[in-house]
Amino acid sequence: MNRAVPAVLAALLLAGCGKTVPPPGIVALQPYKFAGNWVFDDSKTGLSREAFVGGTPEIIEDMTKGIPGAEKGFCLLFSAQPFPGSTHKLVWRRGDRKGNWYYCEQTKAEGWLCAALFRYFPAAPKEIHAAAKKR
Repeated sequence: MNRAVPAVLAALLLAGCGKTVPPPGIVALQPYKFAGNWVFDDSKTGLSREAFVGGTPEIIEDMTKGIPGAEKGFCLLFSAQPFPGSTHKLVWRRGDRKGNWYYCEQTKAEGWLCAALFRYFPAAPKEIHAAAKKR
């Protein structure tokens, strides 16, 4: 394996959302607050103002500490595999009829991800690694 790959990957990720295309296997979204709730749009998957609920907003609040103006939009990077710069790890706990529950090791809390998760993964990953960056 090429040792330069992790350094190149880290540089791409630190560049932020919308400035570069994330490497394969890493998804980039730009959540923002709408009517007091964390939401995101993704025209590629047909989602508009898709809300984060069930403990996930609290995880996002923790992730965005130190990002000025995050409520107006920030870059959320996530992957089923660890990547350079990831700060939060979500571990699958259980599914229900409409989504999946994940435990965030950093916040010691659970968050629920709805079926929109399957627009990014063919099955609920056992782990989700994530990072929040300034847009």
